[in-house]
Amino acid sequence: MTAINRDHVKAITLGAMCFALFMANLDDTVVNVALPKIQMSLASNVSGLQWILNAYTLAAASLMLTSGTLGDIYGRKRVFQAGLVIFTIASLICGFAPSLTILIVGRTFQGMGAAALVPSSLAILADTFPEPKEKAKAIGIWSAVSGLALLAGPVLGGLLVDILGWQSVFFLNVPLGVIAFGLTSRFVKEVVKPKKQGIDVPGLVLSIILLASLTYALTESNAGVWRSPLIVWLLAVAGLSLLAFLIVESNSSHPMLPPNLFKNPTFTVVNVVSVLIFFTFASLLFLFSLFLQQVQGYSATATGMRFLPLNGGFVIASICSGWFVTRLGSRFTITTGLLIGGVTILLFMRISADTDYGAIMWNLFLSGFGSGLTLPALTAAAMSTGPPTQAGIASAVLNTSNRLGGVLGVALQGTILTQGLTSDIRRSLSAWNLSPNLQDRLIANALHGGAKVPSDLPSSISELALHQAFSNAFVSGLHTALLIASVAMLAGVFLVLVFVQPSFNQAVKKSLLTLRK
Repeated sequence: MTAINRDHVKAITLGAMCFALFMANLDDTVVNVALPKIQMSLASNVSGLQWILNAYTLAAASLMLTSGTLGDIYGRKRVFQAGLVIFTIASLICGFAPSLTILIVGRTFQGMGAAALVPSSLAILADTFPEPKEKAKAIGIWSAVSGLALLAGPVLGGLLVDILGWQSVFFLNVPLGVIAFGLTSRFVKEVVKPKKQGIDVPGLVLSIILLASLTYALTESNAGVWRSPLIVWLLAVAGLSLLAFLIVESNSSHPMLPPNLFKNPTFTVVNVVSVLIFFTFASLLFLFSLFLQQVQGYSATATGMRFLPLNGGFVIASICSGWFVTRLGSRFTITTGLLIGGVTILLFMRISADTDYGAIMWNLFLSGFGSGLTLPALTAAAMSTGPPTQAGIASAVLNTSNRLGGVLGVALQGTILTQGLTSDIRRSLSAWNLSPNLQDRLIANALHGGAKVPSDLPSSISELALHQAFSNAFVSGLHTALLIASVAMLAGVFLVLVFVQPSFNQAVKKSLLTLRK
């Protein structure tokens, strides 16, 4: 094969991997703006909406480490194509879903497909571009696609929902998946690297039980039943699973999550802060998707457009982050980004139901800018502090941390929003001296979007007054959730300043400079 042909194949391989990555990452944001329409179409409550997001993220986070191992044993191309097939078929299931249950099942399989796609695509690039500088450039392009998907998701999702319906955000994946599969079959070469160690089945099972039980408990607790036997049992299962997981991994000859990685305090803090950032970013997308549509009455398309400052700030800061690190140091860059994000989110506390979008826009931009400034430096730190022989595992751990942060962000913040909304609107309804039965029905309607007005509502209470009560209650819950998000970002500042030593700056600078060459 001539050099020109080899370069041609490499370029197509890179395009196929980026195509698949764009498809998988697009689903992380494109579904957010479709949530209100899905809620009305399938009669879902807030808990159901959370599970539409969490089913995808939970499956992806739980299986990502394992899919990387399967790729090493059975072949990266084979696992990648299996992920493409699963993801594409699951998208069809979601698009044709007649009920919330079927939609959640489809989203779960989408997450399973994404778990195979993401680590396998990165491994394929590492095989296709063996030369260090060439590999760095390819991975840099691959990483940039994530930001592009983040930017395009809300806008594209809004347009599709308003023009073609919420089902179209899932049908979009079908042609993308078919194209990526065809390119991979034609141009990507299989590389199998047999490993002597087997799959850590106990660790895999325990990690799934841990994440599933914890997320289920947090999601279902938004009904106000924290002391119910189900919630207590789920939290107990999560705690026991965590303990068992730590014991199994410490004694396993081939642990899914090698404990020695976390002996480096920088690596540990980087992953914790990554959880906090994705916790915040995912919760902002979830909360403001509902606020802009249900409280302020924007369409799905208009809502997607109004997320451009948030995502645009994230992409711009991600591009600039390397420049800041090489000149001002990684600790300074990370803490500055976290401070910008934390303080800006705190300023969202001034929001009311009728706040003009112009007052929200710059806060959204700065929130995204703060997260985008921090993440590239954190990623470089994770890859430079772990042992070279465990670079792949370190990458998978960081990706799993990101996914876990997204799960917790939607689950916990949705719970906080619902609790605040329920408490505030009940006070308003009690002041109107409504019967307990009518109050319960109105609260249930509010949790389903607040669109239904009972026929036995007293004539003295107008629909406008009811909507205002719902909007004020929503904002009350929103304020509490935003305060938690701000505290999460500021806690990241504390962790970095206390546990991350300035001595790791040079390693991170070297890593980022390599990517820029």
